[in-house]
Amino acid sequence: MSERHDVLIVGGGLVGASLAIALDRLGRDVALLEASPAGALPAVFDQRNLSFAAATVNALTALGVMQKLEGPPGPITRIHVSRAGDFGRVQMHAADYDRPWFGQVVVARDFGNALEARLQELPRLCRYRPLRFLGLGPVVDGYRQVQVADADGERTLQARLVVGADGTQSAVRQALGIPAERHDFQQTLFVARVRGQRAPDGTAWERFTDTGPTALLPRGDRHFGVVHGVARDQAEAVMALDEAAWLQRLQSAIGWRAGRLLASGPRSAYPLVQVLAQALAGERAVLLGNAAQTIHPLGAQGFNLGLRDALTLAELLEEGGDAGSDALLRAYVDRRDEDRRQTIAFSGGLARLTSNPSPLLRPLRSLGLVATQATGLQSMLVGGAMGFRGQVPRLCRGEAA
Repeated sequence: MSERHDVLIVGGGLVGASLAIALDRLGRDVALLEASPAGALPAVFDQRNLSFAAATVNALTALGVMQKLEGPPGPITRIHVSRAGDFGRVQMHAADYDRPWFGQVVVARDFGNALEARLQELPRLCRYRPLRFLGLGPVVDGYRQVQVADADGERTLQARLVVGADGTQSAVRQALGIPAERHDFQQTLFVARVRGQRAPDGTAWERFTDTGPTALLPRGDRHFGVVHGVARDQAEAVMALDEAAWLQRLQSAIGWRAGRLLASGPRSAYPLVQVLAQALAGERAVLLGNAAQTIHPLGAQGFNLGLRDALTLAELLEEGGDAGSDALLRAYVDRRDEDRRQTIAFSGGLARLTSNPSPLLRPLRSLGLVATQATGLQSMLVGGAMGFRGQVPRLCRGEAA
């Protein structure tokens, strides 16, 4: 016998789990399809550092997730941006905008544990785990047929709305036949936990180079989260460096802003490839988060953008009616257009501009840094970086859940 739901979320990662929590208060029949078994977190919840924009912190607090964090987040009270070989810099202080901070840094694993703790408090949520998504069938009597499998074999679930929140290589997107535009930045991003001679003071340092960005992010455990971009053909050699050589490389890239870098935890590597779905919705199906757009991490907007996808959908579902109607899906696509388009343009464009080694661009970039520091353009950048772009979901604005 087939199980029927209003909403079936495929993917229990950052965005899928957040959407499930947001939908719980609506009284909808919601199911979450997860590849990981009970007691195990998805692989995405590793030691990477997540920079939550202020809008994201607002929403996750309203949803009761931030309160579940085991360790304190690291507030970003100041942002310092520069580029190797160019003059000029941009410095932004949250206090200048009457804000206590621009955002907060959270370790992905800690966030995963907080989401799981919150999910366990939702008695109405149906969780299928571990379960594999196999494909989509036809729409029958207003329900999309969804083929799945577990250790006992294959079966069919049904949903008014299927949500693809299953990551960059989204099987839901492929099942819908939605093409994706790919751009390989030919860069690999390394992330690690680093201890410096000086403890974090709330400053996020970002330094651009020809081969990608390097950033020191203030964590809440008196360490820095380091992000270091390298050319793809150097990645294997960088991964092979011993700790001393790795720290020396980081020191050369970021300078002495945190004093001497003293120790590093294990490093992880992620190839940087932008993947943009050419449509966000199909018949009784919608794409969110990395399934809809996997963007360059410059500006740390990936999860923040995906969460705004989820909360926009939740707001539309709050209005009642058929969860997968054409009208609802059209409204979703329309409301996400401005935020999605501008965020993709910002992250991708900035990545291309800052990593271009052409000497002809150096004076232009330098003048841009100077102009940004001296003009009202900085306010626009701050607003976008904090997640207040386009039609901002209500919970992101700090309004009650």
